[in-house]
Amino acid sequence: MNDFQPMRTSEEATADRPWLASLVGTHDANTIALDTTKFVNGVHYTAGHPLQPRNIIKDGIPLGKIKATGLYAPYSGPTSEVQTVTVTGTPTGGTYTLTWSGQTTAAIPYNATAAQVKTALENLSNIEAGDLTVTGGPHPGSVITVTFGGQFMGDDVAAMTASGSGLTGGSTPSVTIGTTTGGGAGTATDGTGVFAGFLATESTFAPGSTKTSGALLWHGEVYASKLPIPFDPTDVASVAPGVSIHYR
Repeated sequence: MNDFQPMRTSEEATADRPWLASLVGTHDANTIALDTTKFVNGVHYTAGHPLQPRNIIKDGIPLGKIKATGLYAPYSGPTSEVQTVTVTGTPTGGTYTLTWSGQTTAAIPYNATAAQVKTALENLSNIEAGDLTVTGGPHPGSVITVTFGGQFMGDDVAAMTASGSGLTGGSTPSVTIGTTTGGGAGTATDGTGVFAGFLATESTFAPGSTKTSGALLWHGEVYASKLPIPFDPTDVASVAPGVSIHYR
């Protein structure tokens, strides 16, 4: 099923597009077709609801072009490191610590939430606010996931280590660290590892549609830090011919 809608790419306002560093909208955008099966609910688009059933793909999504179909999908360049923190042994009290790149956090409660782990790590002098996304938890029943972004976006960072010597109760409580996604160069072979530009305007599609229309911003200036998907221009190794994007 396809879901193509007319696209208007010449605009005079930048409302709802804080990433676009232009006071007069977009001037250089090409009409393209998007493969909606490659976009993820909650990451790339907002799902519809009974009063507005169409899904809405966020403007500012970085895109690549699928070689086999000519359709566009989310850019799959360098990946960010994802590590997990797991408390085992069902402790009933005490604390643990995390160490990253030679620095150790203050004591973290045995039943910490994702927010508490994030605060403990961001209090290290070598990690800045905004460098991490921390989800999951709380401990000890659930894993907490740490995604490195900000200055570490797309980097193969050092693995955290942990000490659970301060945990009490339970059965031999401890803390383990795992790496679920190694940071570094992307591995996509379908063409989406080549950066083609940004989705210039929101695009909508009906649930079940496999294609929809969009507008590709391939020439312009953007605020990289305000894009809806974490994006580090310095990590981009390959761009499509003619792409000229400047960043602030």
